[in-house]
Amino acid sequence: MKRSEINAVIKQFEALLKEYKFELPPFLSFTPEEWETKGHEYDEIRDNALGWDITDYGEGNFEKKGLSLITIRNGNVNDPKYTKTYAEKIMMTLPGQISPNHFHWNKMEDIINRGGGTVVFRLWNATKDEQLDLVNDVLICRDGRRYYVPAGSEILLEPGESLSLYPYYYHEFTVKEDSIPTLIGEVSMCNDDNCDNRFLEPLGRFPSIEEDEPAYRLLCNEYPPAKD
Repeated sequence: MKRSEINAVIKQFEALLKEYKFELPPFLSFTPEEWETKGHEYDEIRDNALGWDITDYGEGNFEKKGLSLITIRNGNVNDPKYTKTYAEKIMMTLPGQISPNHFHWNKMEDIINRGGGTVVFRLWNATKDEQLDLVNDVLICRDGRRYYVPAGSEILLEPGESLSLYPYYYHEFTVKEDSIPTLIGEVSMCNDDNCDNRFLEPLGRFPSIEEDEPAYRLLCNEYPPAKD
């Protein structure tokens, strides 16, 4: 992705958050220059990769296969210094944009439509060899209601509605192409996205960036070391 494209996506995301009155912690408005001055009091943000995360999954087609997300809070499964057992994220999905099929080995999460269009989910159980189970029905848990649907059925989430996703639940989601940009919340267990995502098709995690203009915000894997 070009840096100019990432900058534009972040600005669009900020505008959508403002529209739906979803306020962010102060560190998410730090400029790259401000990050250069920050000391070890911000190590939790650096160590736990909190912040902006814009990805095209290494495919180079962000509008069709991509996701914009912010990790607001998280613990650290690899560092006992950080004792939070929970995480929270907020995402922006554009009409027609797909977050590709994957499951988590360890993480359980609730996905919430926070405002905008209709979020379309499809779920499958994973087989023992981590492929799609195309035969068995999937248990759906949404806002206190539990029921079964055939594997791969469309599940529509309107604003305010949520869906619980358990480990080994393959899931992909999008927003209807004739809809509008949508805010999607995630409340989950503490997790490490670098090693707890099993994509059905191998994909990259972070985009390759062409630096065609200065960064507007740093991504969560770009923070400079703490200033001593």
